[in-house]
Amino acid sequence: MSTHPIPGPDIQAGRLTPAQYQAAFADAVPPLTAQQAVLEAQRCLYCFDAPCATACPTGIDVPSFIHRIGQGNLRGAAQAILEANPLGGMCARVCPTEELCEAVCVRQTQQGVPVAIGRLQRHAVDAVMPQPQSALFQRAPASGRRVAVVGAGPAGLACAHGLALKGHEVTLFDAHAKAGGLNEYGLATYKTVDQFAQREIDWLLGIGGITVQTGWTLDSAAQLEALRAGYDAVFLGIGLAAVNRPELPGSGLDGVRDAVDFIAELRQCPDLSTLPVGRRVVVIGGGMTAVDAAVQSRLLGAREVHMVYRRGPEAMGASVEEQDWARKNGVTITHWLAPVAFEGGQGALRAVRFERQQQVNGRLQGSGEFETLAADTVLLAVGQKLASAPWLQGLRLEGGRIAVDAQGRTSLERVWAGGDCVGGGRDLTVEAVEDGKQAALAIHATLSSPTA
Repeated sequence: MSTHPIPGPDIQAGRLTPAQYQAAFADAVPPLTAQQAVLEAQRCLYCFDAPCATACPTGIDVPSFIHRIGQGNLRGAAQAILEANPLGGMCARVCPTEELCEAVCVRQTQQGVPVAIGRLQRHAVDAVMPQPQSALFQRAPASGRRVAVVGAGPAGLACAHGLALKGHEVTLFDAHAKAGGLNEYGLATYKTVDQFAQREIDWLLGIGGITVQTGWTLDSAAQLEALRAGYDAVFLGIGLAAVNRPELPGSGLDGVRDAVDFIAELRQCPDLSTLPVGRRVVVIGGGMTAVDAAVQSRLLGAREVHMVYRRGPEAMGASVEEQDWARKNGVTITHWLAPVAFEGGQGALRAVRFERQQQVNGRLQGSGEFETLAADTVLLAVGQKLASAPWLQGLRLEGGRIAVDAQGRTSLERVWAGGDCVGGGRDLTVEAVEDGKQAALAIHATLSSPTA
């Protein structure tokens, strides 16, 4: 923490050479070779009633697909994965497997080194993606039913694919210029290199029966009613479009911005040497978005990056592995500090003032001790929320999100919802996929009933 005079802002593009940018944003976890995959698969004990499969939100039969990799049957392995999780390639890259399937792997409990389930999953799925969908899946005959899916993120894509498989016609609406949601706009570039999000979407759309309409935003109750009138069912996978932004003195200074916007800008930037980054960056938050923003700031050439969280390390949303990854990339993580003001001069940010926090009777409160950290850029990663909109008035909400039953049904007839816009989960990609998958099954069952 600095007690010296704070210099003016230093935000520049082109801090690195082209070779440095290429190396910095290369694949963080290189794919397994064929030989490595077979050797790793042989470590699996193929447990009966395997805890890894139970820990997977989409219920992938992990021992089965790993056994097939060991036999050299990559197509069979991929089919076992993708039948349970149609976005198995992305989930293999971004899921916190260290907290899910790998955390309960028997090899982990016995030896402290789990089977590399995530990397094996990626190996199998990547092997079949050059093949058409028809190599693994056959679409059912046309049902004559039409379904509108609003939001082309993980939940919407999984729902659309599941419905198309059953023979229904799906129109997939999304507000962005590209489909993909957070897979396209919200994940660290080094996790999804080589335009993988779009390649996976192109592969999914190969099932047929899905029309994508981008640049379409659900703003009004009349739009939702028009969808209900024009389609046999509607699925809402709209995510969390609004961000939590603390109203602090200096919030309007140049240099104070949302981490999700920074990550989206980086993901869509065709030439990273043109993307400005501060010399001193402060990221406020303790989740995976905060880690992604902090690490990528360092990779762009920021000299100092601090990730500041108001509670202790055990309360952070980012896994221990994600925190270690941040430190490995030169990010300083500081706990028990909450921002109280952004300080600057001539309209530009120069520092963040924090108050040290303490736990009193289970509640967080300020200690009266203050510290100041120099910053050219502050990236706020303090969570997202459901954007307020008139069309939400017709839906029952719980905890600020859309209320649904176990099959994803909302309080409106013939309207389902899933993903981050509904409550009850950890806002993980794999959970959103499962929501979309289950909603597709429920919608199909409803449309197939004699009374529908």
